[in-house]
Amino acid sequence: MDVNEQMAALATAFADCRKAFTAMGDENRQLIILALLRHSGGMRVGELMEEVRLSRPALSHHLRILKEAGIVDMFKIGTKNYYHLSGDKKNWDRFTVLMRQIEALMAQGNKDCSQRKELEEDERHRGDGGSAFRPELSE
Repeated sequence: MDVNEQMAALATAFADCRKAFTAMGDENRQLIILALLRHSGGMRVGELMEEVRLSRPALSHHLRILKEAGIVDMFKIGTKNYYHLSGDKKNWDRFTVLMRQIEALMAQGNKDCSQRKELEEDERHRGDGGSAFRPELSE
């Protein structure tokens, strides 16, 4: 796969994660995620309110956004609702795919940067002012 194909695949993978990134971008929602990570088995709204120091309406708003993004889920026991991080592997696999694509592209980018640095140093030693750097497109 050449660099342009890698970039297109990366853009697609990023777009697949965009809703979750937007949801996780808010500091209050990050606090909710951290609270849920610290409490296995789920947390009730009252417990979350106490831990993240948000009003019930504000917490409900943030939980709805996290649920819509597939980050948080809820289960009921009787009349009690418990919130927890989503166990939907498909949602988390999107992040894994994105991170692997970034890692592969970064490895290629680091290789290209090293090549450019070597060429620039060679040109400096020769006194050649122009850059002849042409990164190879690798598969």
